Amino acid sequence: MLKQPSFFIVGAPKSGTTALCKYLSRHPQIFIPAEKELRYFNSNDPVFTLEKYLNFFRDGEEMICGEGTPSYLRSETAAARIYEFNPEAKIIIMLREPVALLYSFHAQLLWNGGSEDETDFLKALNLEDERRAGRCIPEKCSNVENLFYRNVVQFTAQIKRYLRYFDKSKIHIIIFDDFVNKTDESYREVLDFLEVESSFTTTFNQTNSRKKVRSYFLQDLYKRPPAKLLEIGKYFIPLPQEQRRELLKKIKDYLKKTNKQVLSKDEKKLPIDIHKALQQEFIPEIQQLSQLIDRDLSHWLL
Repeated sequence: MLKQPSFFIVGAPKSGTTALCKYLSRHPQIFIPAEKELRYFNSNDPVFTLEKYLNFFRDGEEMICGEGTPSYLRSETAAARIYEFNPEAKIIIMLREPVALLYSFHAQLLWNGGSEDETDFLKALNLEDERRAGRCIPEKCSNVENLFYRNVVQFTAQIKRYLRYFDKSKIHIIIFDDFVNKTDESYREVLDFLEVESSFTTTFNQTNSRKKVRSYFLQDLYKRPPAKLLEIGKYFIPLPQEQRRELLKKIKDYLKKTNKQVLSKDEKKLPIDIHKALQQEFIPEIQQLSQLIDRDLSHWLL
C-alpha cells in the first residue's frame, strides 16, 4: 500500500512551487492539502504530531498525496526525516537563478511582515553577517534563518543532501525558466514522474506574483492586531462572536487588498548593473550546480 503523502515539492522558494501545487491539485488522481507549507519535516521537534500531519491528507484517500514546503530544500533535517517517513517518496526540486530568487524572496519577506524590516535589498544582503551574530534582527521576526539569504541559494549542497537518501530516479528537478516558458511541457513531465495520467489538461496562470505593500504600518496592523484593539472591538462591535469575526475578516481582506501593489514587469527586476555585480558571487555555485544536475545553466548569467 502506498504510504501517504508520497511526493514532496521541497523548494526552492520563489521558484514556482506555489503554482505547481495549484496545478497538481486540479488533477483528479492527485491530492494536495489546501493548507500551504506544512513544514512538518523541517525540525526533529515539529510543532504538531504525526497524527495531525497525516490528518491534512484525510480527504486524499485513494489518491496520490503530496505537499509543498519550499523550506524543506534548505532544511538540515528535512531530507533525512522525509526518507525516514517514506523511503519510497518522490522529491520535486524547483530552482531559479540565485540573484533573481533572492530579490523576489526579500520582497516576499517584506510582504509577509515581521520577518524583514530592511526595505532595501542590497542593505538586507549586507546585514547578513550582523544578523548571524544576533544583531539587527527585526523585533517580530519568528524565523531568523530567513534572513540568511545566501543559505537559500546553496543549491548544490542542498541537492546533495537529498541524494544522500534518495536515488536520482526519485528526484525530479525543474528549472524555473522552463516552468515559466514551457509550463505545459514541465507540467506533463511532473505528471509522468508521479506516474499519473499525463493527458490531463488545465489552465496555467501566474501565481504569487511579486508585490509590495503600500503601508508597512497598515500591514502590521491587520496581520498582527494588538490584543487591546481586539478587546476594544468587542465593545464597539456589539455582535455575536461569529458575526463579529466574519465582519473583522471582511475588514482585514479589504485592507489587505487596498494595501497591495502588484509590481510592473520592469519594477520586478533589479537594475541590470546591480544584478550582474551580485551575480559574480554566485558563479562558482552555478557552475557546480550545472555539473551536478548535468544541465547547462549559462543562460542564468547576464
